[in-house]
Amino acid sequence: MSLRVGIGTDAHRRVTGRELILGGVRIPADFGLEAHSDGDVLCHAILDAMLGAAGLGDKGTYFPPTDPQYKDIRSTELLVRASQTLHENRCSLVNVDVSVICEEPRLLPHVPKMKKELSAALGIRENRISIKGTTTERLGFTGRNEGIAAMAVVLVDCAEDES
Repeated sequence: MSLRVGIGTDAHRRVTGRELILGGVRIPADFGLEAHSDGDVLCHAILDAMLGAAGLGDKGTYFPPTDPQYKDIRSTELLVRASQTLHENRCSLVNVDVSVICEEPRLLPHVPKMKKELSAALGIRENRISIKGTTTERLGFTGRNEGIAAMAVVLVDCAEDES
């Protein structure tokens, strides 16, 4: 077996009139995130990290924002599909570590529910998922409350190629 690390990032602009979904959980807020899907930056960062670690490209390759079938799709469903793609390529997810960057809302009260949602979508135990929130001390677009960003690192275990 071969251990591989992947990193993923994502960011979306704040908009009114949408629900805020992070880690598959609706977070009470007066804004959501602009996106073709549900705008879940936490899940999107994990998607890119997973696919990258397995050498399979990025989320846009598998779930292009121009494809109407992904309009407003739950990003946890995309994680389910990406997990299946990993398994088809003889890889399995070992753990996930993700940081969400925003001034508001505070994420800590929602982390247990997020871990439960991600565990179900990814097929790994909750204790293999780490979710952290951080701010940029009012610096940059996240500091000005213009959007939310996320960064994820994952470890996957892939079968070695026979060649």
